[in-house]
Amino acid sequence: MDKREKSCGAVVYDKLNDKYLLIRHNLGHWGFPKGHVEEGETEQETAMREVQEETGYEIRIFDGFRDMTCYSPKPGVMKDVIYFTGEVAGGEAVPQESEVSEVRWASLSDAYSLLTFDNDIHLLKNVVQYLKLNVKEETE
Repeated sequence: MDKREKSCGAVVYDKLNDKYLLIRHNLGHWGFPKGHVEEGETEQETAMREVQEETGYEIRIFDGFRDMTCYSPKPGVMKDVIYFTGEVAGGEAVPQESEVSEVRWASLSDAYSLLTFDNDIHLLKNVVQYLKLNVKEETE
């Protein structure tokens, strides 16, 4: 029986500059901030805490978007990662040195070319679709 792990994270969108927040992990791969759920936390609380810990940014989560990716980080372990999307509410870019080597805002095309794993590319496509229908109109 595989061990199950659960993490939560967020795809952070800057609608003013039409950019997405990416992190480069110390192991070299590019993705989105995420991390393990701590006891007593909701999924959204975990996502907001992890973004803040890994990037320095406080975020506000948009209502109505929740997506999940699954992968095996090591043999015998299956990991479910719940993702939300939102925007920066405060703070400044400060990479979490123990895990993150770089925090970068990327255009959509740059984000697609930087992201290391297919499940993150698929996630970003879902976020873009959600934002197109729910967020971008608010500013137009």
